[in-house]
Amino acid sequence: MAMNIIWMAFFVIAFVIALVKSVFLGDTEIFKLLSDGMFDAAKSSVMDVAFPLAGTMVFFLGLMNIAEKAGAIQKLAKWMNPFLSRLFPEVPANHPAMGHMVMNFSANMLGLDNAATPFALKAMESLQGLNPDKEKATNAQIMFLVLHTSGLTIIPLSIISYRLAAGSQNAASIFIPCVLATIGTTLASILMVGFYQKIKWDRVLIGWLLGLFAFMCLVMFGVNSLSPHNKEVFSKIAGSSILMGLVISILLGGAYKKVPVFDAFIEGAKNGFDVIIKIIPYLVAMLVAIRVFRDSGAMDYVLYVFTYLIHLTGINTDFVGALPVAIMRPLSGSGSRALMLDVFKTQGADSFLGKLASIFQGSADTTFYIIALYFGSVGIKKVRYAVWAGLLADLMGVIIAILIGYTFFK
Repeated sequence: MAMNIIWMAFFVIAFVIALVKSVFLGDTEIFKLLSDGMFDAAKSSVMDVAFPLAGTMVFFLGLMNIAEKAGAIQKLAKWMNPFLSRLFPEVPANHPAMGHMVMNFSANMLGLDNAATPFALKAMESLQGLNPDKEKATNAQIMFLVLHTSGLTIIPLSIISYRLAAGSQNAASIFIPCVLATIGTTLASILMVGFYQKIKWDRVLIGWLLGLFAFMCLVMFGVNSLSPHNKEVFSKIAGSSILMGLVISILLGGAYKKVPVFDAFIEGAKNGFDVIIKIIPYLVAMLVAIRVFRDSGAMDYVLYVFTYLIHLTGINTDFVGALPVAIMRPLSGSGSRALMLDVFKTQGADSFLGKLASIFQGSADTTFYIIALYFGSVGIKKVRYAVWAGLLADLMGVIIAILIGYTFFK
């Protein structure tokens, strides 16, 4: 119900704004802009999003099948079971979904978006196998989705790369702030959804959360002790080298367990196209709606309202120039990235706004895209409280990012 209302609202709001601009402001091009945008977004949803994703899906689902046949997924599930069984009490102990979620979280933490998506879709498929009502999202699926939208990353590779391309003299300066922001968002998301779902808060769960936080702090301390040059080198090679190591480990592990690795890869890879076919309608529906909403100028009005309300509070408003990145982030990853690059161009990558825009980009994920992609892949139509939970996670990420940005760069 919530997704139906939101999806329709994007189009209705865009139409009303376009009608006002056309009638009262004499904008004769606005409806053409929206129409062209719809066709372009529909095309790019398939050509620029779904089809490029197909290759990644095919490759990583093939690797996943090798890992499953070799028993690696089951071992991951067993190792993480004490922690994940408390966050996902509906999932049986040592269920493969646990291992799939660990693979997804690990790829996310390394900033490897292309690898994280196939793992997440596989995890959602595993969770759907436990779902008694195939059209209604379970608590476990919502918890997984919200944790994913919190964007937990300890190596923000892509953001540092964009900053380097924009001419930053200290591209890695946002490394620690980005990590702190995403940790804060993830922990806040766990607390928010956990209390709503009434999960059991015992010493084991609290101990794991503290342990993960300590691990993050250790990684941050180690990277922060490096020279600026070595930080950039580390950020460039760490995630990619670990990903390559993971691929080799799966292949060698499969061979060691006498799994016919090529045959297993082909068997798993065949599922990639099936998943893509399932998600194309959901991607087209959501990305076209977001494009129309943005092209109508609605996003500009939303920003104006936020800016006005912030000015009324009397607080420091130096962060407002980077706020479009934060507002666009739940709607469109490419849109927020474009806005971040625009801030780099107009304000400078090393300016306060440039650094804050980087933290915004790294502190959360694209909620609406993720809901459409992940729930669409398994046929979920009733998303329950997933939308507001994901948006609250995004809001917490924005607040935490602002606080961290002021702490580090003001």
